[in-house]
Amino acid sequence: MFKIKKMNSISNIVNEYLTNDRYQISEDAENYDAILVRSAKCHDLDMPESLLAIARAGAGVNNIPVDECTKKGIVVFNTPGANANGVKELVFAGMLLASRNIIEANEWVKTLKGKGDDVLPLVEKGKNQFVGPEIAGKTLGVIGLGAIGVMVANAARSLGMHVIGYDPYISIESAWGLDHDVQRAISLDSVLCSADYITLHIPLMDQTKSFIGHAEIEKMKSGVILLNFARNGLVDYDALFDALDGGKIDRYVTDFPSDRLLGHPRVICIPHLGASTPESEENCAVMAATELRDYLEMGKIVNSVNLPNAALPFTGKFRVAVIHKNVTGMVGQITALLAESGANITDMVNKSKGEIAYTVINLDENVDSETIGKIKAVGGVVRVRTFQK
Repeated sequence: MFKIKKMNSISNIVNEYLTNDRYQISEDAENYDAILVRSAKCHDLDMPESLLAIARAGAGVNNIPVDECTKKGIVVFNTPGANANGVKELVFAGMLLASRNIIEANEWVKTLKGKGDDVLPLVEKGKNQFVGPEIAGKTLGVIGLGAIGVMVANAARSLGMHVIGYDPYISIESAWGLDHDVQRAISLDSVLCSADYITLHIPLMDQTKSFIGHAEIEKMKSGVILLNFARNGLVDYDALFDALDGGKIDRYVTDFPSDRLLGHPRVICIPHLGASTPESEENCAVMAATELRDYLEMGKIVNSVNLPNAALPFTGKFRVAVIHKNVTGMVGQITALLAESGANITDMVNKSKGEIAYTVINLDENVDSETIGKIKAVGGVVRVRTFQK
């Protein structure tokens, strides 16, 4: 029986994947095997020795001590793409709110309350102050072509926009999913100088903090609308306010409000609603539950932020899964110990990610605890798990 600590309100659909015959899910679980979390901070959490995995029902993992987890052999999962459609739809809502002056128009029309039969004539007389351009025929620059960026780019094409996308690290899967009419930018500058709307879909890392600053804004077209539904910290506020006040940027639309942004007349702050749809929350819950189930029951890793993806069909009767340092000779030492015990390897996979690696080995027969103990004692081995059919 696996124990799961649930740290936020997460859709009960997880119970269809983490069934009560094999899993106990509780907010006050002790000596738990895994954590299901959304936004709760895990940095100060006293993690038990039993903890094998953490699944974040969402894409960002800033609330999880990933480096510490890696050292302890705790696999950290996220759910990339599960909330992509919800975010995509909100990007276009933000684009239209900014372009068509909808918020200001709505606030103005409320002032006509009590005017009776004069409301419609007053509307016709005053609506010209809120005229704004259509998005069809305009150029959208999409920076970051992951799951969300690709969906935004494709949807923009279907709405009649010209789209130019920039992502030097685009995956093969994303490239296959991208509309063939999306123009590929070979440099960031080519997006900045040509787009009427620019939308950010990149992660927040040391390299991307203040990704949009004075130099980048200087290259933009005057009157550009900048949208950030990715992460707070990607846009330098000093540069942003200079550009907003000077007219270089017409509007800034973000899903990440801050005290400094609130109240600026050219900023539209949305209260982090990108994934706040029942569909997104359910999709994230399903993906997180599936990731935990596959890892806890079979050692399969998919969508981990700190361990390499590794999926191996469970042939044979016994399986050994080893998290270890990515150094020369590790696999040889492990397989030598198995051979010494008389075990026959039927299949195996070894994958690495930076300084860490993961080896999964299928065997014809069970391996005694003494051999497993020897594997655990090999220098550089972080964690060893066994599975039996």
